Amino acid sequence: MGDVLLQNLWFHQVQGVVIENVVPDGELVAVRARAVAERVVCPACGTLSSRVHSRYVRRLADSSVRGRPVLIELQVRRFRCGQRLCRQATFAEQVDGLTVRHGRRSAGLQTVLERVAVMLAGRAGARLSQTLAAGVSRSTLLRLIRRLPEPETSTPRVLGVDDFALRKGHKYGTILIDIETRQPIDLLPDRTTSTVAKWLADHPGIEVICRDRSTAYAEAGRLGAPNAIHVADRWHIWSNLTEAVEKTVVQHRALLREPHDAATAQAVADTENTNLDPPSPRGPRTTGRLSDRIREQHAAIHALLEQGIGLRAIARQQGLARNTVRRFANAASADELLVGRWTGRASILDPYKPYLHQRWAEGCTVARRLFEEVRERGYPGGENVVKVYVAKLRENFPHDPPHKTPSVRNVTSWLTRHPDRLTEDQTQQLKAILARCPALDRTAHHVRTFAELMNNRQGRDLNKWITSVRAEDLPALHTFVTGLGQDLDAVVAGLSLRYSSGAVEGQNNKIKMLKRQMFGRANFDLLRKRVLLTARCRS
Repeated sequence: MGDVLLQNLWFHQVQGVVIENVVPDGELVAVRARAVAERVVCPACGTLSSRVHSRYVRRLADSSVRGRPVLIELQVRRFRCGQRLCRQATFAEQVDGLTVRHGRRSAGLQTVLERVAVMLAGRAGARLSQTLAAGVSRSTLLRLIRRLPEPETSTPRVLGVDDFALRKGHKYGTILIDIETRQPIDLLPDRTTSTVAKWLADHPGIEVICRDRSTAYAEAGRLGAPNAIHVADRWHIWSNLTEAVEKTVVQHRALLREPHDAATAQAVADTENTNLDPPSPRGPRTTGRLSDRIREQHAAIHALLEQGIGLRAIARQQGLARNTVRRFANAASADELLVGRWTGRASILDPYKPYLHQRWAEGCTVARRLFEEVRERGYPGGENVVKVYVAKLRENFPHDPPHKTPSVRNVTSWLTRHPDRLTEDQTQQLKAILARCPALDRTAHHVRTFAELMNNRQGRDLNKWITSVRAEDLPALHTFVTGLGQDLDAVVAGLSLRYSSGAVEGQNNKIKMLKRQMFGRANFDLLRKRVLLTARCRS
């Protein structure tokens, strides 16, 4: 055990310490040692002194050995300063690599806990420290992070800028990344133009700024680094193009559905004057549980009437309402009560059935949507009546199209995806849609051209592409092109240079992970140190 502990002390590269003995004390291992340096430097004036004033014992927690905590009982000395004019008459000696002023942990254990705090923060770090037999609380670990010196910030040649949420929807900060090393440089407490511009002005030498399409960051770059080249991120450019394509698909969504078979459409149209309700008999019903009960009640009531019993007494005896008994008494036979009970009745939906037939023939089979449409035309009834009627239509005239109608999102994805990544069925459906809709066909052509321009880094041809788009009647793409023109130089650079903001987005995801680790204690100062120090620990 003594050899292992000796190696443990040599791990700290301790010089001027002599181990006297090692005393196992239950689960604790106590190491008794003393400092033996002949002369010590005064921390106030720097004068060497060998005059010992007194001695005392310091107790330091050290890194565990074989899962057992270690306590170092170190005898240190207090020296007298030999400089008569020094403001510090006496001072305590410190052992380099082992002790720090007012510290109750060895320098080695302090370094380990600081690394644990940076990587895992509060609760997770506290649990790991218990496993390392050097248990500390989560608050202690957070204090260790705050006491660490400020990380040095360098000036990168290629800078990435993006915002991140301190409190989503309410407060945002700015993260700065060295694109070439993919390491975070600094975090700013907000995303205002003035804050970012001041940071850029304080760090001259930036040649390229990679950013999204934010006007605030564009203006900050022009103010703080006027000579830097702005590079718009390709992912954001493609995302904006996808939004424009989706708007175009929405405008022509009626053409996404394949036309139905003509015979089926005509059969549904012929139901305009057809009642889909089941036929009902016009005479009285002679069988059935309800008809049998009515006949029995009619016979019983008339038998009581012949005995001279009044309507009120009959109602109490039979458990019926008095008006019901009166209706039975006035009917000469039970057939009078049964006629008309099962005959067809007029429905409040009748005036709107021709419209429902028309919409069914056009391919609209969703009961909820049909209900909303007839309600806009004055239908006063409830949705359930429409659902029942649509169910009858579905039973009599089922729709069985060869393909399910693709959604707007699906068609947008097909238009903006590489053709080689589409299945054969998706390719056939997209081909049929483009054949039915010339506007989408032209949009697909422009999207493919832009994709080739972006993948081949042919930003110089962007103006030619913009001219061809403006010659078409495609309003959504016109809006996209107008947005490109507002930041044209950065877009051309983004489509020409190899730089992108991918590293920035990756660091943004790491920030989200660190925030989740710290739950509600991710204040900006603590978060900033963790982001910067974690990156340095990993490197």
